[in-house]
Amino acid sequence: MRLRYLLVVATLALAAPPAAFARGKFDPTTEFEQHEWVPIHLGPLNLSITKAVVYLMLGTVFTIALGLFTMRSRLALLPDRRQTIGEAVYEIAQTQVAEQGLPSKAIGRWFPYVTTIMLFIWVVNLLGFIPLPLSGETWHGVPVWGIYAATSSLSVTLALALLTFVFTHFEGIRWNGPVRYFKSWIPEAPKPLLALIVPLEILGQFMRLISLSVRLFANMLAGHILILTFIGLMFILQSLALIPVVAVATIFYLFEVVIVVGIQAFIFAALSAIYIGSAIEPEH
Repeated sequence: MRLRYLLVVATLALAAPPAAFARGKFDPTTEFEQHEWVPIHLGPLNLSITKAVVYLMLGTVFTIALGLFTMRSRLALLPDRRQTIGEAVYEIAQTQVAEQGLPSKAIGRWFPYVTTIMLFIWVVNLLGFIPLPLSGETWHGVPVWGIYAATSSLSVTLALALLTFVFTHFEGIRWNGPVRYFKSWIPEAPKPLLALIVPLEILGQFMRLISLSVRLFANMLAGHILILTFIGLMFILQSLALIPVVAVATIFYLFEVVIVVGIQAFIFAALSAIYIGSAIEPEH
């Protein structure tokens, strides 16, 4: 009954005329706009430093620090917390990602890549939920703190997906040769149907690229927009009736941090391993 009452109160508060108690305007989509902080233009190539680039730099630094911290500890019979975390990360990357998608002959070569991409995406996603003074805005000269996920930019996730896409076909050609590898794209079917099936198979290879990039991008973008919307409502409406919204926002925030951040990193790495493994040992 209490939960139902809180939901009714929150609904009425949000449905009330906003002019009665609105205190301002807020557009969560502006948080994802990219502005050139340090302009760098090399002819037609734009290498300017933006908010997304800064978050990627921080993600790189923290990923390296995490790897050194967890994987450089001395092994002991009674592992401490540092060794326990390192062994857990290694176990997940080895058994749940690499061994599930890669053939045994390729694990030694591609295990570092899938592990690195998993840790990097996890760290970058996690940074997106930690308030940092990198919003690009100031208040009386003081940087405004905010949240932003670099993976909510399609260009970032597309660049990560391109790595897997290139490595997949490089390994397929290296292990099987170009003729055998591209021939594996053609399934056994009546010849009249091949004119329809072959283009679909080729399109399917490029759809993997879209699937990897858009899945990560859409999940992080949607999560951040919802969180920013909850936060904006609290500041704009300034009503005690929105206390239930605060509770819902907190629960959703924790869900995003604990569940979505890890799942998205795991899925991206697992699919990368599967795609590379399927190219090394094609079914056809």
